[in-house]
Amino acid sequence: MFGNYLIGLREGLEASLIVCILVAYLVKTGRRDALRPVWLGIGAAIALALSFGAALEFGSQELTFEAQEALGGSLSIIAVGLVTWMVFWMRRTARHLKRELHGRLDAALAMGTGALVATAFLAVGREGLETALFIWAAVRVGNDGSADPLIGAALGLLTAVVLGWLFYRGALRINLAKFFTWTGGMLVVVAAGVLAYGFHDLQEANWLPGLHSQAFDISSTIAPDTWYGTLLKGVFNFQPDPTWLQVTVWLLYLVPTLTFFFAPGRVAPSNAAPKEPQPHDTQVTPPAVRPSDRSGGTGAGHDADGVHDGARRAGEHTVRGQG
Repeated sequence: MFGNYLIGLREGLEASLIVCILVAYLVKTGRRDALRPVWLGIGAAIALALSFGAALEFGSQELTFEAQEALGGSLSIIAVGLVTWMVFWMRRTARHLKRELHGRLDAALAMGTGALVATAFLAVGREGLETALFIWAAVRVGNDGSADPLIGAALGLLTAVVLGWLFYRGALRINLAKFFTWTGGMLVVVAAGVLAYGFHDLQEANWLPGLHSQAFDISSTIAPDTWYGTLLKGVFNFQPDPTWLQVTVWLLYLVPTLTFFFAPGRVAPSNAAPKEPQPHDTQVTPPAVRPSDRSGGTGAGHDADGVHDGARRAGEHTVRGQG
């Protein structure tokens, strides 16, 4: 359950931060009239992710056992590939995410309502599809007939929504650079278990050999139905009787991926930030750029501070204008 909670939290928080950046920028620049199409695009992206997850769950039930295992194994491998790319991408470019989204919004504001809907849909939709696929694969791995894996993922997403709202309101400040680094590392460990199980599915589908060639069997020592067996299964997708192929794939993925992920210098150096985009047809003056912003900041934590600080300043301007 913890592993699925981590997936929901880590994946959901990225989408929540994107929503915060989009909404706060429009509020800061006095373009509240553009909030409706942005929320429309966000809602469409969420609906697409939910529909995709439902199609995976219910569509696979109509297949034969071999076809289910082949589909599940293939999608698990794809999900691990997407998530691995995502954690490396977020660690490398998190500090530039706000500026990139601001540029997209400026271009969309100039093009009209349809462009705003598309910008919000694409920004959130990619995260939503990746989240739906990886959660489906992880829940399938840890599904023992109970609803715990799905509950864990749902609680993680709910926590991410609450954290996103607190960031926007300025009630919470954490170092997002460190948060995404350490949760990204833990997510790589979870992904290794999903990948190994995906290859086991392909073995059960007779796509790969070695189904009955077990590396070891410690079921008598760590029984799957014990509390510690359940804990290991939920956190690390541990299997007490893996095949040699599963163990090989797990090691070949986990060791080099964690080594590269935590290697020094994996975060791209930040160049001098360009001037903050000018608002379109607005009475609100954007706040001055702080020296830390001009030098690239210290990471994603400063971007999050800018989100809720900008939103708060926009609210202050609005109140003074009404007075």
